[in-house]
Amino acid sequence: MQFDHTFTVPADPDEAWKLFHDLARVAPCMPGAVLDTLDGDAFTGRVKVRIGAVQMSYRGEGTVMRDEAARSMHLDLSGSETRGSGTASATVTATLAAGPDGTRVHVRTDLDITGRPAQFGRGIMTEVGDRLVQQFADRLEGVLRERPGSGGQVPAASAAEPEAVDLGAAALPVLLRKAAVPTAAVLLAVVLVRVVRRRSRG
Repeated sequence: MQFDHTFTVPADPDEAWKLFHDLARVAPCMPGAVLDTLDGDAFTGRVKVRIGAVQMSYRGEGTVMRDEAARSMHLDLSGSETRGSGTASATVTATLAAGPDGTRVHVRTDLDITGRPAQFGRGIMTEVGDRLVQQFADRLEGVLRERPGSGGQVPAASAAEPEAVDLGAAALPVLLRKAAVPTAAVLLAVVLVRVVRRRSRG
């Protein structure tokens, strides 16, 4: 599945692009993710997600390539469930450009996922992606207001377990909207049956 998202960070393109070079600061902005190791353009990390009462933890690795002239970065990511057979892989391309309120970031994601999260259709996955990207953008804005990190070193806090991001909560509004039409149809059918019964009795 392919997804496109765009958000704005309140910084000029040079400052934003400099931040995107620092994975140790950017990676923790992604909800549910923890960066474990960083060696040049290669890294490893963990992601924890929750769908209702079910939690899933993924361990994976990735590499990053940058196009300085285009202010674009390309990530190749792959991972698998630590206690299950599910897998996930993605290629993510983020391109930065000047915008009226700072820097506009366009993110294109090609995602391939197996296991329990694969039960969600494209509509739900798009909604989940929208919410996660918005959270990422909000955290990124907070990082821009903080003191710069220590030059790419992985923070000590990264050894902790990631806080699970609730995909079920993100998907619930979509599920409710999808259920609204069939639910309304069922209620209408019940009302019609009752009306017919009352008239037949009369």
